[in-house]
Amino acid sequence: MIRVALVDDQPLLRLGYRMVLESEPDLEVVGEAGDGAAGVDLAHRIVPDVVLMDVRMPILDGIEATRRIAASGLPTRVLVLTTFNLDEYAFSALRAGASGFLLKDVPPADLLTGIRAVAAGDAIISPSVTRRLIDAFAAHLPDHGTARPATPDDRLARLTDREREVMTEIARGGSNAEIAAHFNVSEATVKTHVGRILTKLGLRDRVQVVIFAYETGLIHPA
Repeated sequence: MIRVALVDDQPLLRLGYRMVLESEPDLEVVGEAGDGAAGVDLAHRIVPDVVLMDVRMPILDGIEATRRIAASGLPTRVLVLTTFNLDEYAFSALRAGASGFLLKDVPPADLLTGIRAVAAGDAIISPSVTRRLIDAFAAHLPDHGTARPATPDDRLARLTDREREVMTEIARGGSNAEIAAHFNVSEATVKTHVGRILTKLGLRDRVQVVIFAYETGLIHPA
């Protein structure tokens, strides 16, 4: 059973999410909150597997709430739900520790798939979509008005040459199958490299790999 908490300031949306989730035998809604501060408190009290997190909320926004949950050491993963055309804070939410994000008008089947993927430890955005979104928002982040300069990171020295090459391909939007074909190796070998990259860099999923690669200058916005 996957335990899910809903954090959104719109009661009707929370009701809609609850109805969709509770129609599934493996999903359980274990709590709700109407603002980010209450969402952080809820996460600490009930430790859900996944939090569906809105971004724009009173008292504490979803970005800061996500950052606090991620920094707390809880095993809870955050899936941000946002309106792409209006909300430029999704990238900041990923940087804060979210495992991915979806549009609020996502089809129910995709929402369910996303929740299950995040609960299993995966990112729910395809690598290519992740790269396009980062490119689109790189020059419009809320933290600054221009593209972020490369930030040196000593963790890069932990990677072998091949792991760095694989990481670059991940950040460019390559799937495991595409990376395997590029290097003429098996998908199992690529999965091993990906696992080692995540462990060595202290990252949780492919989304964070893309962000790390962008911020350290391994890749640049198109």
